[in-house]
Formats: sequence, C-alpha cells, structure tokens
Amino acid sequence: MERRTVPGRLSWQLGKVVVTREETARAKSITLAVPHWNGHRPGQHVDIRLTAEDGYRAERSYSIASAPEQEPHVTLTVERLDEGEVSPYLTGELRVGDQLELRGPIGGYFVWEEQMGGPLLLIAGGSGIVPLMAMIRHRAAVGSTVATRLLYSSQSEADVIYRDELNRLAKGTTGLEVAYTLTREQPSGWTGYRRRIDAQMLREVAWPPEHNPLIYICGPTSFVETVATHLVTLGYDAARIRTERFGPTGGA
Repeated sequence: MERRTVPGRLSWQLGKVVVTREETARAKSITLAVPHWNGHRPGQHVDIRLTAEDGYRAERSYSIASAPEQEPHVTLTVERLDEGEVSPYLTGELRVGDQLELRGPIGGYFVWEEQMGGPLLLIAGGSGIVPLMAMIRHRAAVGSTVATRLLYSSQSEADVIYRDELNRLAKGTTGLEVAYTLTREQPSGWTGYRRRIDAQMLREVAWPPEHNPLIYICGPTSFVETVATHLVTLGYDAARIRTERFGPTGGA
C-alpha cells in the first residue's frame, strides 16, 4: 500500500533486495535484508526514497507485509500505480541485488500483536490487505488461536493479493476465517460475495456487537469511511475500530 510520506526523525538506511515475488499482475512483494533494522510491529510502514541521476528525489510510504518474526528481512508489497513516480520502478525495474533507501518502522496506532487479544475483525479493500497480512502472518508465526475473521474486497479474483496463502491459512485449525467479495468480475462457480461491502454483509461476517471485536479497516479513503460508518451504525464500539486509509486508488 502506497502513501505520501510524513516527515520524521528516523534515519535513512540501505536495504538489499533478496527476493521478489509476483502477487498479482499489478502487485509485487519485495523482501529486503536490512542490516540495522530495529524491528517492527504488525501494521507499521516504512518510507522508501528513490533518487534520480539528476538528483530529483521521490518518497513514498509502503506498509510492511511481513511478520516481525521474519526479521532481519522485511517484506513490502507494492501495487503498481500507472501514474505513480515510485511504484512503477519498484514493480517493474527493481531486481534482486539492488539496494533501496528506507526509513522506519513508522506508526504505532494501526498495529496488532497477539497479546492484544480479540476477537479480531480485519477488513481490507484492494491493497489495504498488506498491513493486515502482517498481522495474520504474525498470528500464524506465534501460533496464536485468537479468533480472527478477514473480509477482503477486490475487483476480481485475479486482484486478490496473497490468495493462496490466505486460503492455506484459513484451512488450518487456528481459528482464522476468510471471506471474499468481488465487486466487478466473478469467475464461474464463485461462491463468495458479489458486491461492495454493505451493512448486511457485515452482519453476516462479523461477530455481533456484544462480542466487542477489535476491528482494523484498511483501503481507499471512501472504502474505509463507508465501512467504519456501517459498523458504528450497527452498534460496534467506535473506540475498538482502527482505520488506515490511502488515496482514491485501490481495489474495492
């Protein structure tokens, strides 16, 4: 997930690309070896800085997709924005062995760790799945059985990032449930939802409000605002809802 950067006091350092993985036609995961990494919490992000030969610099923020348990390697998942300055390079030109300037981790509000408990309701729109995937991977890495449900909205099945991994984790016995909704194209035989997330879908997927779930919503601004409003209207505690949003791009 890409955002505009927010100035901070963290120092820039170099990470070396050790693995890349095509997640979808537009999204790529990039794993970096970062020698002086001080650790992160699931849900945080980093700033990435590119410098052109003429000295021009562009900076963007990307959510960390990996669990802290993967350190000292850090994985980012980047969705290509055709009009972007940074994501086309990261998804199309970056190669194993290249180096990237980064600083982080950044953010302390939109984080979840196993000791925070649950039930845990995760709601993603498009590439908003990335920081939520860090939480899911952390949960798996520590063997957590905190009851967790993910509702993931994408335009089509081909746009579902981490699809195979999510399906594999959901088949386990650790209490992770995954529900998908495809808003534009559905393959033959599709048994998931076929529309944008609405109040009725949330009633069907989420625990009742009296279960007091801890809720994380990430995606495009309009998606996040709509889902959060539905949840509050349905009686969920606003103090238990945490949101992370980005610009008008996304998959929901």
